[in-house]
Order: sequence, then C-alpha cells, then structure tokens
Amino acid sequence: MSIRRSTRFRRAVAAVSLAAVLPLAATGCGTDGGGKTSDSGSSPSSSIPSKPSEGDKGAKQEDTAAGDNVDPSVKLAQVNGRDGLILVVNEVKRDSGGFVTVSGVIKNESDTASSSSQLSGSESAIVASNPNSVAGATLVDKVGKKRYYILRDTDGRCLCTTGLTAISAGGSVPVFMQFPAPPATSTEVDFTLPTFATASLKISG
Repeated sequence: MSIRRSTRFRRAVAAVSLAAVLPLAATGCGTDGGGKTSDSGSSPSSSIPSKPSEGDKGAKQEDTAAGDNVDPSVKLAQVNGRDGLILVVNEVKRDSGGFVTVSGVIKNESDTASSSSQLSGSESAIVASNPNSVAGATLVDKVGKKRYYILRDTDGRCLCTTGLTAISAGGSVPVFMQFPAPPATSTEVDFTLPTFATASLKISG
C-alpha cells in the first residue's frame, strides 16, 4: 500500500487556507446518527492567499512528515468505524505555527479488506482535490462554539494523509491531520472522521 504524506507547514501559516473555521450555534453542537458533529447554517467561503514564490516555499517548508515522531504506544482515544475499522489517536499537539496536528492509526480488525474512500468527506471540491485521504475530518471547539476543518495549501491539497487505498484484513495505516489551532484557552476538542464515532481529545503543547 502506498501512502503519500503531506509535508508539514510549521511556519507557513500565510501559505495555507485557514478556511475552515465555522461558528456553531449554541444549540447546534450535537451529533447525528453517524457520530459526526452537526451544526446549523452554511459554511462560509474561504479566502485563499496568493501562492508564495518558489523561494519562499523552500525557506518555509520542512522536510519532516507530520507525525513521524509520534509514540504509537500512547493511546489518547479509540473509536469504532464501519466494516471493522478502528481509529486510534496517539497525539493531539498544538504547534507554534498556529495549528493543531492529530496523529494516529487506522486499523482493520475484520477478516476482509475495508474501503477508506469515505474518509475524504462528502464535499465535492475537497474530494476532487484530495481523493483517498482523511480530508473529511473536523475539530469542534465546544467552548468557543467553532468548527475547524483540515488546512489546505493554495492548490487545495489537504495537510493530511493522502493516497489511502483499501486497508487489508488485519492491516493498519498511520494517519495525520492538521487544523487551525483553537484559542489557547480551549484545551479539549471533539474530533470527527467520516464513518467513525466522535472522540473527545485533549490538546497538548
């Protein structure tokens, strides 16, 4: 299985779309039957900053993939998905660049291969730019009543694991997702990934 992982933009906040911060109504922070957090209203459009020069990109982009140094023995949360899939979250870290990285692993504990196609979400523009990814994940800050979507670069590519294919029986794949950081006063968020139940996670760092 080939897993292509996006590189980390610690100091490139200007080069990513902080899209994806949606206020929640006071009564709209519930969950639907599939375990995803729901809200009322429509998502606001996001302004995409101008694409940086090649020189700027080279100076700001790091070579280390997000989540490479995560300790897999640490388990912050475990939630069940469909078809025998289980998501284990190993780390939720606030970084100095103004974003939060969620790192973990998806395991297939069934006796048949399980598809990962639904993890990109249902928004057509996101799916088109990020097929076979975990771009459908969101964070919800219940205190600040805001929903955060995965960061994307100026070409619409998510800062998350991409290139996922069917997960073989008994197999597992590491995943990571990067979001705009909630205010420092928010230390716990609800995390959702399509087809999985919601997990409450504490932010470190």
